[in-house]
Amino acid sequence: MTTTKKIIFTALTLASTHAMADWSTTVTGASDYTFNGVSQTQNDPALQGSLDYAFDDGMYAGSWASTVDFADDTNLEWDFYVGKYVTLNDHWSVDYGLAYYSYHGDSNSSDGNYFEAYTKIGFANELGHTEFNVWYSWDYFGSGAKHVIGMVAHSIEIAEGHTLRASFDVSNSLDGDKYMWDAGDKSYYHYRLAYQTVIEGFNLEIAAENTSLDYDSADERIVFSLARTFSL
Repeated sequence: MTTTKKIIFTALTLASTHAMADWSTTVTGASDYTFNGVSQTQNDPALQGSLDYAFDDGMYAGSWASTVDFADDTNLEWDFYVGKYVTLNDHWSVDYGLAYYSYHGDSNSSDGNYFEAYTKIGFANELGHTEFNVWYSWDYFGSGAKHVIGMVAHSIEIAEGHTLRASFDVSNSLDGDKYMWDAGDKSYYHYRLAYQTVIEGFNLEIAAENTSLDYDSADERIVFSLARTFSL
């Protein structure tokens, strides 16, 4: 099993931005599946999908899955989440909830299952949209280690229908004796710049990213993804 995992960013962002529909599903093809800059597919493409339900009061629940390729025979990540998106005023919003990550394919894959709590604070004005996000687990990858990820991100529309999103995040194991990354690091940082647009109903993203880790699955890379969302 790789030592880091994907953003819950994608799944949870989809859940909160689909608030205008009851049921929705999204299918995504990506050139790589990275979590904070670390490939979960050994630098190979991934097929992903989600199913979400949004309530009128901002509550949402859903499930997200992706192909993975870990050191054992683990080949599927299947996540579940429930949360609430609240608009505080014209500028501020908050999104908070709980997610559960599960792994499949090998007899020991489920040893890495774990829960994670998250809070995302958003601020929007004429200069774009800024996010302050935190994810916390008390049993990261089933290791018993406490773990926290902090992120700041900003999105700006550079032309109608064309957006740039820059993000910086830090992953930190709070119990280094129980969990560290493959390079022996207790923490690392990750930065990413993405271009996003919509073409004929498909969401296209091209992102450049890198980390402070020094191994092949966490070095600099360009990631492409193409997604289509359907209201049910």
